[in-house]
Amino acid sequence: MTGQSGRNEALKLFPALAAIEAELELYAALLKRWQAKINLVSTATLDDIWLRHFADSAQVLASAPHISRWADLGSGAGFPGMVTALLLKSTPGAVVHLIESDQRKASFLRAVSRETAAPAIIHAERIEAVLPKLAGQIDGVSARALAPLPRLLQLAEKPLTAGAIGVFLKGEEWRDELTAVEATGSFTCESAESRTREGARIVVIKRKASPS
Repeated sequence: MTGQSGRNEALKLFPALAAIEAELELYAALLKRWQAKINLVSTATLDDIWLRHFADSAQVLASAPHISRWADLGSGAGFPGMVTALLLKSTPGAVVHLIESDQRKASFLRAVSRETAAPAIIHAERIEAVLPKLAGQIDGVSARALAPLPRLLQLAEKPLTAGAIGVFLKGEEWRDELTAVEATGSFTCESAESRTREGARIVVIKRKASPS
């Protein structure tokens, strides 16, 4: 599904995107312009930005609508973190920390944040250097197509242990990874079907409550 049909489907799936339609149009234009210089997304998805990237990313906030302070890991072109930030644009106190060690991609994210006035803070550093410092300052951690769930759990252990939840967009490999996370005994895992990609899942990870 491409072009206008993809856009219409994205807005149908996630009506909240309509409120930031102008910002997303600007985002898409910047993405296409920068894509000519650096590889931000698969070129094959450029004609379907609305469904493949905007709507797909919108699933994070839809899974945890009460959270307004996030850290997004390995943000790349800003999916899902920048979309989360834009969706939270009118929410007082909202902030999304986008962590991306690639300096050129971080420059792109800064450009998008500046042009759209998204409540985003860009960290051009490694996740291991930034995320532990944010524990207690964030309530949610997100990532898409970054690493297997056990590795994501390892990276986000400090904020998750402090009470943040993880919302991760995963591909078809999610089932085995979920089993590995549950085997740790420290976290609970829930998953739901992706509304934009067949076979994909949204996995939500929370610290297991201590026995009373």
